[in-house]
Amino acid sequence: MKACGLTSLPDRRTFDRRLSTISADIKERITAMGNMFVKERLVDPYIVTIDSTLLRARGHLWHKSSITKGVVPRSGIDTDARWGFSHTKGWIFGYKLHITSSTGSLIIPLSADFTQADVQDNQIYPTITSSLPQGVRYMAADSGYDDHKLYDLSIDRGGFELVCPVSEIYNHTSSDRLQLIEFYESELGQVIYSWRGISVEPLIEHIKDVFKIDPLPLGGYQKAAGIILLSVLLYQIIVYYNCKTRKEHPKVIKHMLGS
Repeated sequence: MKACGLTSLPDRRTFDRRLSTISADIKERITAMGNMFVKERLVDPYIVTIDSTLLRARGHLWHKSSITKGVVPRSGIDTDARWGFSHTKGWIFGYKLHITSSTGSLIIPLSADFTQADVQDNQIYPTITSSLPQGVRYMAADSGYDDHKLYDLSIDRGGFELVCPVSEIYNHTSSDRLQLIEFYESELGQVIYSWRGISVEPLIEHIKDVFKIDPLPLGGYQKAAGIILLSVLLYQIIVYYNCKTRKEHPKVIKHMLGS
């Protein structure tokens, strides 16, 4: 504590107040850490992946009919949480963690964000990719990011290509969209897309398992955002420390945390 300038351990209320205000600052620090991994050549940003995961809210469910009416039928409901749908999990009442990650031998978060569960992935894409490191050539994503504006945004602002499954083809499908489909279905496109399954997807599940954040340990958007983004930042710090001291990727983060 002395090294941190503390004379005593802060109480729970102090931590709660701080959690309610630090999420924006932590997002910036996560991005800075991601850029540091690239700057020090610990990861190669040539192919980056992006995904999100639903996190169940703490406490009781708040059904849609009650939300619409603005009625809170019982105590213990996180009224900041919302309903979101996942093809693998179905309907979840809670929040959503969004992550971009590196690929290759070292898989780490490059940026992160936290929203209510009903926020669509394509809505967060512009902000979560706004400060990616230099050197990104391809962004692999699932069909939730198939948005014409995002393809253009990736090229115009970041100089990289968004690669994801493209929705149905119609008789009036534009030539530009046909080119996107052709590239996604090409051998190179499939190799790029395949990185999702061995990078960002297991990374998210690993972070959830290590830090026990699903269901969330506390309620309220700001506090939940603070604890979730802190978990991502701590994961980066542990991996960075391990790279600098052991020269290898930590395979057992839980052991390093003493859990």
